[in-house]
Amino acid sequence: MKIKSFLLICFLILSKITSAQVGEQKKEKIVTYLENLTDSEFNGVILLAEKDSVFYENAYGFANLEYGVKNKVTTLFNVASITKTMTAVGALKLVDEGLLDLDDTVGTYLPNFSNQTVRDSVTPYQLLTHTSGLNNFLVDDYKDMGKLHLKTLNDYLPLFAYKSLLFSPGSKYAYSGAGYVVLGLLIENLSGEPYHSYMKNQVFKSAGMNNTIAIPIDSIVQNKASGYTSYFGESDHLSKNDSYLGYANPAGFYYATAEDLYRFFRALKNYRLISESLTKQMMSPLVNGYYTNYGFGISVDKRWEQTIFGHSGGWFGVQCELMYFERDEITAVLLSNIDTAEGKGMNYLSNYLKHILANKTIPKFK
Repeated sequence: MKIKSFLLICFLILSKITSAQVGEQKKEKIVTYLENLTDSEFNGVILLAEKDSVFYENAYGFANLEYGVKNKVTTLFNVASITKTMTAVGALKLVDEGLLDLDDTVGTYLPNFSNQTVRDSVTPYQLLTHTSGLNNFLVDDYKDMGKLHLKTLNDYLPLFAYKSLLFSPGSKYAYSGAGYVVLGLLIENLSGEPYHSYMKNQVFKSAGMNNTIAIPIDSIVQNKASGYTSYFGESDHLSKNDSYLGYANPAGFYYATAEDLYRFFRALKNYRLISESLTKQMMSPLVNGYYTNYGFGISVDKRWEQTIFGHSGGWFGVQCELMYFERDEITAVLLSNIDTAEGKGMNYLSNYLKHILANKTIPKFK
């Protein structure tokens, strides 16, 4: 029995050593690839961390093409829908404080909300998981309208509040920017603070996110990456994306650095933002999304021989992704100010990391 126990211990130790060696080989392969990456292949910033330690961070290409201003690791990028994960944490803090019940109706907290069906039938749980039936206003009227007047959350209501729901609440999944604006209204009503100040004081400060800001679209801000769109590969030349952007709202468009997003997820996974039980519920596969499962404001992707938690962001002149590979304990932040076709730029890098860490052959794109 003693010999068997000794052999078992030796086997376990050897397995751990072998696993660690394989992990180091993967990291070396990734870093070697990234160190040879050219500005024409990727324009933005990449940050990689293992556990709670950054092992790679680099900037590529230009923050401003017209004046040849290079990107830096400290450059501010629009993070588009990664904002939703931050908003979800803001709402869940209110659950921890006993101010918000995920199974109550919206009307419990917003009795004057204009849409009666939303008041009486939609719950915060459904808003967080994109199962409310509210539309994705970013796809409909938003991109063609003037956006300078969109400053408070109430300014967004005409884009969706008076429209019929797409389906009965809770019956389906449909990605919804409108649902997250309603979450922002719940945050404002229950906290007594405007959404942006609440997020700064209760989420960003707690995570050490000193460079995450909401920028008015007509403001001039140093160290900000301008956005350039190829209309996701449909155009053979780039255009400025200023007319497509708006002031940050609960569904998208905050600006942040790669380090701030890394700090955000590090604080989240270490239970420093919301309670352990609620964090685990947030990161559970609560509903089936379009390609992956979805929790509270976060995707739960189980297709890569491990669970990848995170969120992507895509808009004209914006492509970004925040990923945490649970088995390898690797956090990846990819931020780009140029959108590209599928299989190029940030999309290719995201797939590259997933394939390397899953020991799969990397697909080749034309």
